[in-house]
Amino acid sequence: MIGDVLRGARRIIANLKPIKVPDGPARSFRDLWPGDAARGARLLRGEFEAYGTTRPLRPQDGEEGPARPDWTPAQPGGSQTWYAAAHGFAWLRDLRALGTDAARLRGRALTADWLAHGALDPLADAPEVAGARISAWLGHWDFLAATAEDGLRRQLMQRLAQDARGVVAGLPAEAAHRGALVALKGGMAGAVALEEETWLARCVRFLPQELERQFRPDGGHVERSPGVQLAALQDLIEIRNLLHGAGVEAPPQLAATLDRAAPALRMLRHADGGLALFNGTRDEQAAFIDLVLTQGQSRGRPPAQLPETGFHRLAASRTLVLMDCGAPPAARRDAAPGGLPRGADRNAHAGTLAFEMSVGRERLIVNCGAAPAAEGEWRDALRATAAHSTLVLADTNSSELRPEGLGRRVETVTTDRFEEDGKLWLDATHDGWQRQFGLRHRRRLFLSESGDSLIGEDVLEGTREVAVPGFTLRFHLHPGVTASLQQDEQGALLRLPSGAGWRLRTGRDVRVAIEESIYLGGEPRRSQQVALHAEPGAAALQWALTRIGVPAPATPEPQPE
Repeated sequence: MIGDVLRGARRIIANLKPIKVPDGPARSFRDLWPGDAARGARLLRGEFEAYGTTRPLRPQDGEEGPARPDWTPAQPGGSQTWYAAAHGFAWLRDLRALGTDAARLRGRALTADWLAHGALDPLADAPEVAGARISAWLGHWDFLAATAEDGLRRQLMQRLAQDARGVVAGLPAEAAHRGALVALKGGMAGAVALEEETWLARCVRFLPQELERQFRPDGGHVERSPGVQLAALQDLIEIRNLLHGAGVEAPPQLAATLDRAAPALRMLRHADGGLALFNGTRDEQAAFIDLVLTQGQSRGRPPAQLPETGFHRLAASRTLVLMDCGAPPAARRDAAPGGLPRGADRNAHAGTLAFEMSVGRERLIVNCGAAPAAEGEWRDALRATAAHSTLVLADTNSSELRPEGLGRRVETVTTDRFEEDGKLWLDATHDGWQRQFGLRHRRRLFLSESGDSLIGEDVLEGTREVAVPGFTLRFHLHPGVTASLQQDEQGALLRLPSGAGWRLRTGRDVRVAIEESIYLGGEPRRSQQVALHAEPGAAALQWALTRIGVPAPATPEPQPE
């Protein structure tokens, strides 16, 4: 399959007319997004950080001069995310954020080293990596190359032309995830920079079908990740601005997709402005998300649900619950050049029916976060069901974790939502353990109209008579929350940084424990979790989270449809 794609791309390239590589881009570009000066400073000190994973830069054996990355993965077949980020050059933003001559010179030195060494790695030719690099070089041309030596500028333009030619010839990109959108964006930028009108026309022709493939009717991205939703919205904004600047009329599908994708991103935010940590998402600064939404010209309130993407939002007073009620995205078992996975499940977590909860601007219940660029064992520990605030049956993930995505997986999720006089019910079921154990997980949540209580029931339902293994309900707490076991050991007291208290209670015959956890929204931080351990044979567990000072509520009956 891969050989056929590459041969087809080579045939298209061979039929394209030769191009004359100019001395510089035909029009100026400006990268829209702020970098991280702290990451830029670490690059100057000899450390490169991507998605929370840091690797040292060092001189190579027998060489002198400034430290540089190992551009080629030492173990092919493992996670390629860190190396893809290095080859993609988005880190130029972080050096630009420093705004110093030392940062500019380090950027040039690393770029020259990449041209001499990193460019030889097959990963550098993957369409999504090449597309990201084209956009980064053009968006930082003034910072990186405008005053550089003629030799470096000439090398950059020659490689940029080579990359753009390959990306455009390979359209439509084979990846089923955001990488295909990044490749398309890079192809457009390269076509504009090189004044290749036929290339640009080819990119614009493929844009509508790519938008339809990438975004669901409710505006959610196919990867089902709030972090990818943010990045994909950035892509849409850049494509819109690029076409406008080039005087090219954008297909109407672009504006329509922007109008849906931006509210979908709002729906996935907590009241502190950050994103819920589902499916590979890490913390993003609220100000940065605000900037993206402003650039996307998004206004209005977030929707209560994304029915096709599978997320629900329960809000009452100052209490907010966000829950993952969708099946994992599509898989593909083949890989792109360089070993990158093609499926939209490439960073999917086994966290179906997990939820997060915040009170005002303080987060109470969370998921553990993600380390998509880490080595496989650590990356998968955070993808596991146990790293999410949901039920874990017999220490088994609800979907099987594989380096390229998911294997056995949740196939079907059913969801019913009821609202009455400000009260909210959510009733969802998934079949992730159906084949292995003959059981479905059903989770029912009720949020009171005052927001002072969240009542839950988790049930294991069998389609045939089966023995029910032991299970655990996990409630991961934000690092700012402290937990203490109540004297009767049937619940826990949770204290938010503001001093506000919540009580988690459950029934008898359940062992309540406060255990260690970890939070990787950003830098790793120690945290706690409340674990409710049910013995084998138990098939249901009720629990309630109640604000301290509010009488414990009775369990409500779900409302009929």
